Amino acid sequence: MATKTVSPSKRGTSPSKTDPALDGGGCFSRVLAADTVPDTGLDLELRASEAECAALAQAYGLAAVDDLVASFDVRKQSRTRFKVVGNLRARVTQTCVVSLEPFETLVNADIDVDFAPLSRPIGQAAGPAPAAFLAGEDPPDPIIDGKIDLGALAAEFLTLNLDVYPRKPGVLFEGTEAGGEPSDKNSPFAVLRQRS
Repeated sequence: MATKTVSPSKRGTSPSKTDPALDGGGCFSRVLAADTVPDTGLDLELRASEAECAALAQAYGLAAVDDLVASFDVRKQSRTRFKVVGNLRARVTQTCVVSLEPFETLVNADIDVDFAPLSRPIGQAAGPAPAAFLAGEDPPDPIIDGKIDLGALAAEFLTLNLDVYPRKPGVLFEGTEAGGEPSDKNSPFAVLRQRS
């Protein structure tokens, strides 16, 4: 099995937002040409640069992305279809929705995605397509212009594994107690409770 490091795009840390192969505004891109994957497979490890971490944090509304590493095993399933499995590890700083304090979160996500060429050109109206996958199975992600953007895949799994309403451990919503019941103090229903 071959091992390879995919370098950042030579376009810099902010590739064009019009490139359909990029995700997250194109802030983290590592493009792999599918035809370079050997029959024995390919192991890769990607690490976001400091500038890419800052761009990811801005794109996803995070206080900071302190570290992001993704490891991938890319294997051919057929001449045109590929399986990408791996793991994403990231250390991010989120802002608590209750206290507004920053706190660190560790993200650890397994990745398992199939890739295949687009069955129709981008922009062409979707119509009936031949069933290329089993019922209940997700369709493969597209290989665009013969390339798989592993950086965009890592960025996608980062955002999928972030808490939408992050709360710092130990912080409770004001006006609630540990059991989730409103406290009598400052409750608009406190007066009604006293009358009953």
